[in-house]
Amino acid sequence: MSLEKEFESLSAEIVSCRKCPRLVRFRESLKARKSFSNMEYWRKPVPGFGDLNAELIIIGLAPAPHGGNRTGRIFTGDESARFLVRNLFKAGFSNKPTSEHKDDGLELINCYMTAAVKCAPPENKPTKEEFENCFPYLERELSLLKRKKLVIALGQLAFSSYLKYASMHGENVKGISFVHGKLYRFKKVTSLMACYHPSPRNTYTGKLTDRMMQVVLKRARMFLGLGKAQPP
Repeated sequence: MSLEKEFESLSAEIVSCRKCPRLVRFRESLKARKSFSNMEYWRKPVPGFGDLNAELIIIGLAPAPHGGNRTGRIFTGDESARFLVRNLFKAGFSNKPTSEHKDDGLELINCYMTAAVKCAPPENKPTKEEFENCFPYLERELSLLKRKKLVIALGQLAFSSYLKYASMHGENVKGISFVHGKLYRFKKVTSLMACYHPSPRNTYTGKLTDRMMQVVLKRARMFLGLGKAQPP
């Protein structure tokens, strides 16, 4: 089976998943925002998106209720998406600086984005059981992404999910803690970099700025041997 077919099969399985009753209820009953009242919400789990031969993998927490849960594409149609994709474009990892809907022409360059949990959770807080239910999907995605060389985990919970993956694949992760901008080199799995999540809570307060995000992505380019990004 080709890589594309394997991802199509995995995506179809993710989209049809109903393992977590709380998440199913929330995503399907969420009231549309007034500004989106004329749009039909996706209201299903959201698979990963991007270059299937990517060296850079970005893992977020979960689809946003009015972002991925509305549009059907991860990091699309909300403030976190606008911040992240704007910076990916500046760093040469996307063909355009905006991510608003599935048919907007966005293409990721040497980059693949996904989430630790595939459904939008209430208050952006998945339970431990929901993380565990979704983990096999993340593990399978990572296993299929054969050319990966670096994972950027956006936030503590995505970071912890990748450490679980690393531990399951024989890596000693004891004592490793989240430090923004830090690179963690592993022997048995792909190296990991920590980054604050681009949520409005972080970007509006200055905990994560465009400059800080660019530093992380420039370090990623250097690690991957890509050099400086070409000017947009």
